[in-house]
Formats: sequence, structure tokens, C-alpha cells
Amino acid sequence: MTTTKNLYDLGAAELVAAYARRELSPVEVARSVNARIEALEPRLCATWLFRPELALEQARASEARWLAGTQRGALDGVPVTIKDNLATAGDPMPLGTAAYPLVPMAQDSPPAARLKEDGTVLVAKTTMPDVGMLSSGLSTFHHLSRNPWDLSRTPGGSSAGAGSAAAAGYGPLHVGTDIGGSLRLPASWCGIYSLKPSFGRIPLSTPYMGRCAGPMTRTVEDSALMMASMAQPDARDYSELPPGAIDWAAFAVEPDFIKGKRVGLLMDAGCGLPLDPQIAEAVRRAAKRIEDAGAHVEPMQPFMTPKMLQGMDHFWRMRSLSDLRTMSAEQRAKMLPYILTWAESAAEFSGEHIYEAYSQFIATRAAAVAATVGFDFVLSPVSPNMPAPAEHASPTNDPLRSLEHIGFTVPYNMSEQPAASINCGYSAEGLPIGLQIIGRRFDDLGVLQFSRAFEQIREPQKPWPELG
Repeated sequence: MTTTKNLYDLGAAELVAAYARRELSPVEVARSVNARIEALEPRLCATWLFRPELALEQARASEARWLAGTQRGALDGVPVTIKDNLATAGDPMPLGTAAYPLVPMAQDSPPAARLKEDGTVLVAKTTMPDVGMLSSGLSTFHHLSRNPWDLSRTPGGSSAGAGSAAAAGYGPLHVGTDIGGSLRLPASWCGIYSLKPSFGRIPLSTPYMGRCAGPMTRTVEDSALMMASMAQPDARDYSELPPGAIDWAAFAVEPDFIKGKRVGLLMDAGCGLPLDPQIAEAVRRAAKRIEDAGAHVEPMQPFMTPKMLQGMDHFWRMRSLSDLRTMSAEQRAKMLPYILTWAESAAEFSGEHIYEAYSQFIATRAAAVAATVGFDFVLSPVSPNMPAPAEHASPTNDPLRSLEHIGFTVPYNMSEQPAASINCGYSAEGLPIGLQIIGRRFDDLGVLQFSRAFEQIREPQKPWPELG
């Protein structure tokens, strides 16, 4: 295969085409990805359970299938990483914290099961912060994860390792999860693409209100390939959507897909941190390109309120406090102090207060649907801020102001709408900036299509970080 790219930089579609032509072997690719991870992990710390020999064993099996013409699926032999909190059979699931015992999981989670059935090569699990409640890579179990664009910065979270791994070239496919922005925030801060699907589109073995698994990749195409693999039925998820006849390959549209679409532009989250002027400028430039491509772009008024964000925060504090109360004193002592302070602040909340807090999830859902129903798609920043220092637990680094950066992302977890992050520009320091693309509920394919159309007209992209 003639290419100027390193093998670890090749996309899934490129790899599968090369396997089919017998120009590349999954073994060659696995060796390249293994070497890339070995070279960078001392600095990035994006992975856990990195097992190079096991990856090579899977790659050899894939190579044999390709030679025999018996490949399992469209992703056979393609390297993948899976986030810590998505179970893989036989492996512990620490959830980013030293507080839990390392007990091997009995079954693969649905996303892991589907990817294994398609013959992917699992090269590693990826890191996350303690119990997934931080937008950083700060963990009492994993080493501190860092951003490949600037090692002094966080990659975001809670899919911290996945975002870092995708940007660094740890293979093309990475799976994360998102309950308030945990796919889109690291995607924005690491300059990659991610789709938070409609709630229930990708089944989970432990579903929870607003929680979704989704792809984290460098390109829209690779995310579409992952959706085709992972958005398959699994009876373990009582909240899964009915199987849909979605042609995920139809993501591949031309820029004229944008023409005539009615697009909302939301530049004020209505709550949380103020919007960084560099982010605002990049998002407005992206919206102008979309308008120039034929969309009808209309400004939107904010629909979130500080009360909504605070209510969700307080409810999640109580949920985490309830979890802490089931632990021994020894276990609690191993939890990140920031999480302890955040959760224990709920100790004096009354039942009435928690009821009012829970009601803000419903209020957020209603407001998000009402605000977006008149548009085909909505654009906004992903995050109001550039990535924080790697050592900070959150952008504010204040446990009592821990969610002030999710005002643009969390509403669509509650409204169950698909929402993506795609790079749209860079700060003066050269750090990526994400554009959020929101679709109507169930229109995951539409979001992929709009993303692909924008991908072709966006500003020129900087090379991926090489890190020497």
C-alpha cells in the first residue's frame, strides 16, 4: 500500500480496504499501534490494560480470516480501545478509582460485545477519572491522563483516555461514554470527532438516565462505521430503542447536504462559565461557512437556567453520596478528595430539595426540545472554556462549582437528542476548538451527515500531534 501516513494513523475504512486488497495485514497494523502506544504512554497515560501480545494474537486471527475470506464484519482487524467503565469479559472494571476491588467482569458490555463480534483488535482499555464524574483525567487508580496537543492540559473527561488516544494515533477507533458531555468535551479539547447518539441507540448493560456510549474517532466516516457495529440490539438494555433500518453508510454526503437546512445558532448556554472569546470566534466562523454553504442560520436565545444546572448537580451529588455510604471507611479513604467533598456536600439536602433537584432534569428536557424543535440542526460551542491544567479535577477546580462547563452539552443528554463534536478551529496557542452539532431526537444519521458535510468545508486542519 502506497501511503505517506504511519500505519497507526490510518482510518478504519482505509485499513479494511487495504486488508481486502492484501496490501496490509492486521498484524502489521497492530505492531504499529503497539509501538505508538509504548512510545507515548509514559507521557500521555491514556490506557489501562495495554496488552501488546494479546493484541497481536487477535491480529493474527484476523489475518487468517482475511486470507481465508471469512472475515467477521466490516471492522475485522481494526484496532480499537474501550473505556474503563464498559465491561470486557475477564477484566476488572475499576471505574477510575482505587476505592473498588478489582473483580473480573463476567460478560462483555454490549458495545464491547458488538465490536468483538466484528473482529476488531482490542489494544487497550482507556482511562477515566474517579467514578466518571469529572471532566479531566484525574484518577486515584489510573495515572494522570494528558492532552496530546499540550501535555500540561487535560484531555477532558470522563472519556479522558479515549480522547487522548484518538488524537495521539492509538489506532482509529475508540469507545467512550457520556452523561453530561463526557464524549463531546474530550473530543472538543483533543480535536477529534465524537457522536453522542440518541439515548438507547447503542445498548448498555447498565443503562442510566442520559447515559450513552459512542464513538471517538478522527473522522466522521470512522464514527459511522462504529455506529453500524455498536447500534445493534441487546436484550440487557431495557431502555434500548427499537432496531432501526439505518443505512449508516449514507453518512457520506456532499457539502450541498447543508443547503436549505434551517439551523439554529446558540452562543449563550444560559448558565455556567462565560464563553471564551476565542471559542466564540471559531464557532461563529464555522456557522458562517455553513451559512455560505446554503443553510438558513438563525440566532437562538438561551434556554438553560442556573437553576436547571444546579438541580442536576445536586441530584448527582446525592446519588454519589448514596454510593459512598455503601462503602467501608477504608474504601472511602481511597476516593479522590474532590469527589468526597462534592458528594458529601449533599448530606444536609432534604427530600424536598432532592425532589426539586430531580425535577430540573425534566425541566431541562422540556426546554431543550422546545428550543430546538423548529430547526433541522442546532450549532453551539461544545465547551465555554479551553482545556484546564491536567492536574485540575474540573475547569473551576472547585468541587462546589464542578459542572459549570457543561451548560452547552448536558441538555441533549436529558432531551435524548444526538449531538456531535467536530473540530472547527484553533486557539492562539494552537489548541483545538469543538463545534457542537445537535439533531432532532432519533436523527443520528442526520447528525453524521451534517458533520460530514461540514468536515469538507471547514478551515484547514493542523497536523495531528506527533510528540517526537
